[in-house]
Amino acid sequence: MSYTFSQAKEIFYKPFMELLYEAHKIHLEHFSPSVIQTSTLLSIKTGACSENCAYCAQSSHYKTGVAKEKFMDREEIISLAKQAKQAGSSRFCMGASGRSPSEEELEEVCQIVREIKELGLETCATLGLLSSRQASKLKEAGLDFYNHNVDTSQEFYSQIISTRSFEDRLGTLKNVREAGLKLCVGGILGMGESNDDRIKMLLLLSQLETPPESVPINQLVKIPGTPLANTPEVDKFDFVRTIALARILMPTSYVRLSAGRKAMSEELQALCFFAGANSVFYGDKLLTAANAAPSNDDMLFERLNLQREEFLEMKA
Repeated sequence: MSYTFSQAKEIFYKPFMELLYEAHKIHLEHFSPSVIQTSTLLSIKTGACSENCAYCAQSSHYKTGVAKEKFMDREEIISLAKQAKQAGSSRFCMGASGRSPSEEELEEVCQIVREIKELGLETCATLGLLSSRQASKLKEAGLDFYNHNVDTSQEFYSQIISTRSFEDRLGTLKNVREAGLKLCVGGILGMGESNDDRIKMLLLLSQLETPPESVPINQLVKIPGTPLANTPEVDKFDFVRTIALARILMPTSYVRLSAGRKAMSEELQALCFFAGANSVFYGDKLLTAANAAPSNDDMLFERLNLQREEFLEMKA
């Protein structure tokens, strides 16, 4: 079903319990409420990014204390992928800082993807802007997902980033989809945007020719030295409402609680799972930011009777 902005906004502002009930009912139609997908995210090239994303610790425009690191050795990446699988992750995601990958970097990522696929893991990469040819090369190597978040609404976007346009983002999404890759696309809450911006962002994703198979919803991790270091906190109920709207607008997509989970209470996470979130990043670190401790996640999953989803059982 296609929604207008007015319709999506009406859903967002439904009485809270009614909204959660509707989102949970839709979730039950497509997923098991007791299964959660876990992914591991690794920064394979860190720092010194030429882009000026106002939230990012790796931007060369800000002094955040994140040092530039060279591209990680292939053997180390494969070793960490094996550890992620042993820990229960079904998808291994790799992120490299920079506007777009060089030819040498792309070739290296393609070879790494081939080796990780042999381990029986799904693969995802986030490497910045991609051309059609680059997207096709990743698909030929066996990459499953490409992550390229739109971050926020088209209207608010220029207040967060000026070194690349919203249209640049959409162009990469088009190239990735035409290459036959699955999309992992979401945004960040807590950058000073309004609820209208959050609704517009989700509406845009739901209205792509094929909605993203994976929708990460991040809570801003405030990095000292970035322009957003002192941004007000996101209202927790608005955060849950955003998760619920994502589930209603994109019924068959995996909705992931991504960055910022370390600062979320167990009760807030449980509400998000009830509202339709069914995926998390698992591991101590997300690129350069701290993540919820795996031991804490294990205890939370046990208390909520959540079982890990195996790769072979995945729908997306």
